[in-house]
Amino acid sequence: MGPESRRTGVIGVKCGMSAMWDKWGAKVPITVLWVDDNVVCQVKTAEKEGFYALQLGAGQKKEKHLTKPEVGHFRSQGIPLKRKLKEFPVTEDALLPVGTAISVRHFVPGQFVDVIGITKGKGFAGGMKRHGFSGMPASHGASLSHRSIGSTGQRDAPGRVFKNRKMPGRMGGVQRTVKNVWVYQIDPARNLLYLKGQVPGPQGSFLFVKDSIYKKPDRALLPFPTYFSQEGEEEDSEPLVANLGDIDPFMVAD
Repeated sequence: MGPESRRTGVIGVKCGMSAMWDKWGAKVPITVLWVDDNVVCQVKTAEKEGFYALQLGAGQKKEKHLTKPEVGHFRSQGIPLKRKLKEFPVTEDALLPVGTAISVRHFVPGQFVDVIGITKGKGFAGGMKRHGFSGMPASHGASLSHRSIGSTGQRDAPGRVFKNRKMPGRMGGVQRTVKNVWVYQIDPARNLLYLKGQVPGPQGSFLFVKDSIYKKPDRALLPFPTYFSQEGEEEDSEPLVANLGDIDPFMVAD
């Protein structure tokens, strides 16, 4: 594993948010993701496609709910039918064979990850909700324009509204990336990933999690290219929690 090596990500299902208390008694907001049966579905190489990437599949789906090209794709690779597909760019040394299972042990508690998802759709929203405008006066002359956005341009010159003007419109339902999300805990027995803070998307939506770009994890601690269970190794029944240190933050002197 070199300094420029890049591992694959995983596909997770957002289970919802909760809260946990660490060993010092501090409350930690938690988002729970379920890594649902991630399997490598296709390997893309520079010789054939011109780049290196891994296509991952997650979940299960019946054949009658897939198109014939999708069924043919899974059959040709010899893997079960998957509900969601996602391609992750990787380096050549991080390629994995088709059929390799990716579990939650792919990540290490305490590292930072980037999470990609589709935000909640809010429908058509006004300027106050969509952009945080203050609106017009609540009284004193404001007649039926309390939540109006106000002026959108000038006079005869330029005589038009400039592009990218903040106005009412459709809000949400777009792809967003939350960077530097801390992995608080992993549960290998149930394949659950506990992240600190919020991530985009409603409950039940698919999220794509990969190693953080800006806060790179310690490469010596990461399983590369992914975690492989050893023969005779007992599965961890207890969750793995990030190291919080030996100093109580509430007892540190000012």
